[in-house]
Amino acid sequence: CHLGKRERAQRKLRPFSFVGTPLRRYHRGMSTLAAIFEDSRPHAFARGQIVLFQGDVVVQMAYVLRGEVTLYRPLPDGGQLILQRAVAGDVLAEASAYAAQYHCAAVAQTDADLLVMPLPQFRARLESRPDLAALWAAHLAHAVQNARLRAEIRSLRGVSARLSAWLSTGRTLPPHGQLQTLAAEIGVSREALYRELAKRAQ
Repeated sequence: CHLGKRERAQRKLRPFSFVGTPLRRYHRGMSTLAAIFEDSRPHAFARGQIVLFQGDVVVQMAYVLRGEVTLYRPLPDGGQLILQRAVAGDVLAEASAYAAQYHCAAVAQTDADLLVMPLPQFRARLESRPDLAALWAAHLAHAVQNARLRAEIRSLRGVSARLSAWLSTGRTLPPHGQLQTLAAEIGVSREALYRELAKRAQ
């Protein structure tokens, strides 16, 4: 993984800082997956802070309480391939539960709060709780469906077709400052997406 100066500097930061707020603050935004992370404490990440580094050893799992965290793979041309946009109720980088190292990096697109659980504890909880294991299996199946949908969208020719397919899933356009993330998610350049949105606005 080739890290920029900003990312290298962030390696020196303490990766997680405790948030002294009870979990009831997040109750409305928590999904049933939060039950797996019971007894975990929330940790805060500032916008732009690296959450996971590609190539690092997997030592923990994270559940998003608030904000948005983007999982991406750096490309040789300097671009990014967006693999997940984790928001409240999502588990970040689910497949890392069965990997030795992170194959992608993750960055907080907004200020974000995450529940973090050591990987051995996460696995042990699933082994001791069949109900949670079934919940996790259902979640992984849904994640596979979403991954296939993203692949289908990227296989379409032209920005217009990809954007229309993405919108057809019921999603809405993000704020202007986050359009670059959308462009990476559907596999087009930021400039091409801007041009397509300008044509649709006419």
